[in-house]
Amino acid sequence: QVQLVESGGGLVQPGESLTLSCIVSPRNIFRRSTATWYRQAPGKRREMITSIFSDGTPNYADSVSGRFVISRDNAKNTVSLRMNNLKPEDTAVYYCNLPWGGNDYWGQGTQVTVSS
Repeated sequence: QVQLVESGGGLVQPGESLTLSCIVSPRNIFRRSTATWYRQAPGKRREMITSIFSDGTPNYADSVSGRFVISRDNAKNTVSLRMNNLKPEDTAVYYCNLPWGGNDYWGQGTQVTVSS
């Protein structure tokens, strides 16, 4: 059973930064998997914003490229998302995702609100 637990969401002002974390178990699956962050804003479809391959190679959606940084720590079973220069349009529920064995596994989501 693959489990993902996100943390780190909150309320911040525009221009501030926030770091989200996602702990994945079991470790042997995490190390061999691509991990992805999605977000879903109110009234909008869930969108992929960034992912990181098992070798550490990242990729980013245009909407977050240059502001967000994804990283992984295989020793801690953790994938992190550092979000810089946050904007009101970044307000959403952020989800961690990991595909494995033909299934998609999701965390419970963490709310990020950017507002002055």
